[in-house]
Amino acid sequence: MPLYAALIYSEEGGEASPEEWSKVMAEYNEFSAKAGAAGVIQGGEALEETTTATTVHVKGGKGGEAVHTDGPFAETKEALGGFYLLKCADLDEALGWAAQIPGAWRGRVEVRPCVDFSQAQ
Repeated sequence: MPLYAALIYSEEGGEASPEEWSKVMAEYNEFSAKAGAAGVIQGGEALEETTTATTVHVKGGKGGEAVHTDGPFAETKEALGGFYLLKCADLDEALGWAAQIPGAWRGRVEVRPCVDFSQAQ
């Protein structure tokens, strides 16, 4: 079965109360338990805010000077906050599971097929 990355985007910087944070985490835990029991989740992680990111660029290509910049490469209103790897029969099934991720109603979830290098020629 193919793998799909479900990339969770949301706005950053909002201060959530402990009660709000508990509710959000309960929603994610509920999704994780359901999708995990179905054998769909193959991995995933939550990411720290973009203020902790470092972007790497190698000037001049391979062997060139590595330049590190604080923060993400692109400035956007919504930032990548985490992801799940979903093992699904097809894109339609992956989209069905992605619609159940709390990020789909709190922000956006991008679903992208993973490259299957075992099928590469």
